Amino acid sequence: MVKDFLLIGLGGAAGSVLRYATGLLMSNKHFPIATFSVNIIGSFIIGIVFALSIRDESFSNNWKLFLATGLCGGFTTFSAFSLENMGLLQSGKYSIALLYIGLSIVLGIAATFLGYSLFIKN
Repeated sequence: MVKDFLLIGLGGAAGSVLRYATGLLMSNKHFPIATFSVNIIGSFIIGIVFALSIRDESFSNNWKLFLATGLCGGFTTFSAFSLENMGLLQSGKYSIALLYIGLSIVLGIAATFLGYSLFIKN
C-alpha cells in the first residue's frame, strides 16, 4: 500500500510540473488554452492507459497508478477549468465560456476514445 501511494505521488508530482510548464509555454489572455490543452492531452493519455491495461495483462497496476491516477491527476486541472469559466462568466464572456466548456467536454471524451482506440487493437 505504501508503494501505491509513492507511485501516485511521483506521478502526481511529474504531472503537476508538466502542467505548470504547459501554463508557462501556452499563456493566452483571451482563451484558457493551457488548461484546455492539458485536459485534452490528459484525456488522451488516460485512454491509452486504460486500453493498455485491458489489452496487455502484463501492464501492471503500478503503471495504472503512476500514469492514470498520478500523472493524469496532477496534469489535468478541473478545478482550474472551473475557476477560469467562473471568471469568463463573471466578465460577461458567455460565448467564450460556452465554447470552452463545450469543446473541453466533447474533445476530452473524443481524445479519451482516440487514445483508447489506438492502443486497444492487437
